[in-house]
Amino acid sequence: MTYAQVINNLQTLKLEKMSTYLSAHLDKINKNNISFLEVLFTLTEKEIEFKQQRASEFNIKVAGFPFIRTLDEFDFDFQPSINKKEILDLVTLRFLEEKKNILMLGSSGVGKTHIATAIGIEAAKKRVCTYFISCHDLITKLTTANNENRLNYALKNFNKYKLLIIDEIGYLSFDKNAANLFFQLIAKRYEQKSTIITTNQPFSKWGEVFSDNTIANAILDRILHHSHIFNITGNSYRIKDVMDKLENSG
Repeated sequence: MTYAQVINNLQTLKLEKMSTYLSAHLDKINKNNISFLEVLFTLTEKEIEFKQQRASEFNIKVAGFPFIRTLDEFDFDFQPSINKKEILDLVTLRFLEEKKNILMLGSSGVGKTHIATAIGIEAAKKRVCTYFISCHDLITKLTTANNENRLNYALKNFNKYKLLIIDEIGYLSFDKNAANLFFQLIAKRYEQKSTIITTNQPFSKWGEVFSDNTIANAILDRILHHSHIFNITGNSYRIKDVMDKLENSG
């Protein structure tokens, strides 16, 4: 009866792994192979590991990543313009403590989003509050919030993320009002939180992207002040994949 009550208590407390492994470890105690304290330590370690894993999976799920990819899946040999050691250092997340930004420049398909996502996933795994969003979706949400008189709430919401990933700046241009909203978010995060940005446009063209050179320069001033910049000049992975399929089919 006591064992059943203990199992019930563990399940009530949602200590799932402790209830799962309890029986096997009690057998070890009965065989004098291990002390009660050692069993308690092992069971609590398994429970902590399980809860950390679930928390990591939840963080990844709610972060909004477009796909799940790691740096192990990235072909650095195909993109020699990228310094692999620098990218791997970013995965240590040291840049978050230094409140630095990361900027990925390059044409479509060179792997900017893959790298940004991989870094974001590592952050989410370590329970860092992370969010991924395309620049177009971000501008749309900020514009809608501004029109509905809840801009401050929206800015506060996006600013809560210790790591914010803004993908695809430059694929679409924005009017001056939208650019001003984007600037307000960047200014709010400046020297407080880290932001990863991917763009297909050189910085000299951001005045065209945001329809105002003054606002574009103000955005760049804050983004570039503390940042790691990667200019990827290689070929498109998408074209590579198509060529590989054609060669294999031949």
